[in-house]
Amino acid sequence: MPLICHQFQYNDDNYGFLVHDPDTDQTAAIDAGCASSYQEALEQTGYKLTHIFITHHHWDHTDGLAALKEAHQATVIGPGKDTKPHISELIDHPVTNHSSFKFGRAVFQVIATPGHTLDMVNYYCADENMLFSGDSLFVLGCGRLFEGNPPMMWQSLSLLKSLPPSTIIYSAHEYAESNAAFAAVIEPNNQALRERIDIIAAKRDKGEPTVPSLLSEELDTNPFLRADQHELQSAVNMIGSTAEDVFSAIRARKDKF
Repeated sequence: MPLICHQFQYNDDNYGFLVHDPDTDQTAAIDAGCASSYQEALEQTGYKLTHIFITHHHWDHTDGLAALKEAHQATVIGPGKDTKPHISELIDHPVTNHSSFKFGRAVFQVIATPGHTLDMVNYYCADENMLFSGDSLFVLGCGRLFEGNPPMMWQSLSLLKSLPPSTIIYSAHEYAESNAAFAAVIEPNNQALRERIDIIAAKRDKGEPTVPSLLSEELDTNPFLRADQHELQSAVNMIGSTAEDVFSAIRARKDKF
């Protein structure tokens, strides 16, 4: 049976996920930003927590880690490089780029995506077309560069761009409306973007999440993935510039938006 992903919101705009394997009854929490919210989700679903996958060290992804690990004796998988002591001392199985591990009947591959933080990792399951992108890639956006630099982040996003277009992206925040407003300024003549903005607005008006999204949608409409595309370079008057330079310029504009 395929994996089941239960999605829920915590804090103001974070999304948490419980990934459940019906065949083995194993359940993984993606990040652990709020112990009570994750515990409530476990009680609602009836799942028993066996694993925790950590994407990076920021508090809104890790504040509940110690409590959840202790309460459930869960196995913690997380960044094995450039992370912080409050994470590393709780990680049972450190992972780095190209690591892979089995969870239930599925195999997850680790994609290191430094930029937002240096320790950021994404979890990708090819058989399920499933990517947990943490704060690397959002609906119509990408993470702010707190620790990395633009070339580093563009390289990370390029790795994600190379995944199959049918990949389902479970990103960690509800930022779609603000990202859509910015994307419309960057590439106003993108018809696919205009149509997607209408869909996002309708979903948010009804209180529905915009996560998950498809990579194919992001490739067509997310300006941070389109820095190497002629149409976007023309829109920002940077034809002939490197993709890294275009990305850097767009990211700088978003930081001030």
